[in-house]
Amino acid sequence: MNSDQRFFDFLKERIGLDVTSVGPAIIERAVRQRSTTSKALTADEYWHILQGSRDEQQALIEAVIVPETWFFRYPESFATLAKLAARRLADLNNMRALRILSLPCSTGEEPYSIAMALLDAGFKPHQFKVEGMDVSPLSVEKAKRAVYGKNSFRGQDIEFRDRHFTVENDGYRLDERVREQVRLQVGNLLDPTLLANEPPYDFVFCRNLLIYFDLPTQQQVFEVLKRLTHVDGVLFIGPAEGSLLGRFGMRSIGIAQSFAFSRHHEAQPVSATFVPTALPVRQPVRSVTPPPVRSRPFATVAPLPVMARTANPDSAVLLANIAALANEGKSAEARAACDSYLRNHEPVAQVFYWLGLLSDVAGSAFEAQGYYRKALYLEPQHSDALMHLAALLQSQGDTAGARRLQDRAARSERTADSERKR
Repeated sequence: MNSDQRFFDFLKERIGLDVTSVGPAIIERAVRQRSTTSKALTADEYWHILQGSRDEQQALIEAVIVPETWFFRYPESFATLAKLAARRLADLNNMRALRILSLPCSTGEEPYSIAMALLDAGFKPHQFKVEGMDVSPLSVEKAKRAVYGKNSFRGQDIEFRDRHFTVENDGYRLDERVREQVRLQVGNLLDPTLLANEPPYDFVFCRNLLIYFDLPTQQQVFEVLKRLTHVDGVLFIGPAEGSLLGRFGMRSIGIAQSFAFSRHHEAQPVSATFVPTALPVRQPVRSVTPPPVRSRPFATVAPLPVMARTANPDSAVLLANIAALANEGKSAEARAACDSYLRNHEPVAQVFYWLGLLSDVAGSAFEAQGYYRKALYLEPQHSDALMHLAALLQSQGDTAGARRLQDRAARSERTADSERKR
């Protein structure tokens, strides 16, 4: 076993992270950063430090899994929640408060968005309670402080900031009225007894987490989520996870861009031994204009030294080089260029798309599926990733999942055409 594998196995055991979901380069970079911080001179020395320190174990986890988040991400989900919550309260005859869970809650933007959405929709404080949970104590502590910088406010509609926040130094402090609706705590979804003594929740938000697990871990986590979600409840997931929920016996509630699912009793959950079949090559790799670099969803780490012949390269040039290598059929070189990019630059959807396509062409369908989902996490409307993932699902017999992705790709193309005509 090499030193890298030890760290991969550690993260798999502790948080269920599948190395193929993020790529080994990102984990290796986090390990190097923590080794430098810990003043370890070798991998063995850092491994010894890691084994003897719970604080260091948590620090490595933090360096790998801290996600990108902001208030009212996927706004249609919150609009849908408000509508469903009103209906749910009516079904309950207002006999109790709605129970809503957000996990992983990261630094609090999602659970606080839930509370703001319901308060703005006219719900009274006694009519709902929100719980937020995350594996990261640092993230939970930041959420409890409830002071946020400008990066937490994105998109064109940020009027909610004027209603619910006050300026404090260089940031914004969330009003106490919203904070009182949310309870925050540390917890791990890999714990089968998580919240075992709590009644089920009417609504559960668990977005962009399943894509980081292998299939057996996805099955394990889903069983916990199913237990936590009321039989008549709704589970909100990430844009790239819909097909997984379909295979686990859930169905979309049918509201576009809400990524909301409910129980579907007739469906059979996927077997943990399911192995996708390899696909033939469907089409030659085509040239794609590299997209602008987006913020990566991982903790900030120190930059790695770059080889002299590629010193301080422009990321767009590197992306174009990856495309050129792939178009020339130089798969090994293209994959190496993708790995090099991820070691030295912030992850972007296009790199994961290329890795998915290269794996797809090589017949590694399961690996390709993971890369396409990662691309869709970073860029939910990446039309090429949507279509290729749809083709994979279709080949595996998931016609409904494939159709959902195809519909999303068609909407993305229509939006792009509309913007080009302006």
